[in-house]
Amino acid sequence: MRLETDPEVVAKLAEQHEDANWQFRTFLKGIDLEIEELDAIVHRHYDNVASQINCCACGNCCRNVTPIRKEHDVDRLARGLNLSRDEVTKRFLVTDEDGNVIFRDRRCPLLSDNRCTVYDHRPDDCRSYPHLHKDGFVFRLIQAVENCSVCPIVFNVFERLKDELWRECDDV
Repeated sequence: MRLETDPEVVAKLAEQHEDANWQFRTFLKGIDLEIEELDAIVHRHYDNVASQINCCACGNCCRNVTPIRKEHDVDRLARGLNLSRDEVTKRFLVTDEDGNVIFRDRRCPLLSDNRCTVYDHRPDDCRSYPHLHKDGFVFRLIQAVENCSVCPIVFNVFERLKDELWRECDDV
């Protein structure tokens, strides 16, 4: 299966595949696989795809995802920026309607040339994005479908999952 790495192409393809992706989400919610089995399949595809895609060539997540900042994330950012916690909050952060601390703008203010300027001090949500290495994939399917249009890794993993699991289902 061809690997698509261009974020603009991925966004267009994800839009074209949106209905199928939501149908596949429904399929996965009812699939006859243990959670651990599905996780192992996702992790296998994630490891393969992520090893072929350079996130620094994309940076799309830093422009389009709004990660939540925990208290320790703000402290870590402050250390990395050599600013006080209050200064980091004043310059970069707001509290959304749900009470979550997020960046003021959707685009990360710490992104420069597709690279994080405080990479070693980046928040936990950024460290673990696109979250496909985590267990419990079936509980994050809405997030995965939504991230198909943002992240080439997620898009390609989801396409491979559809190919493997729907094809196997059709072969039975």
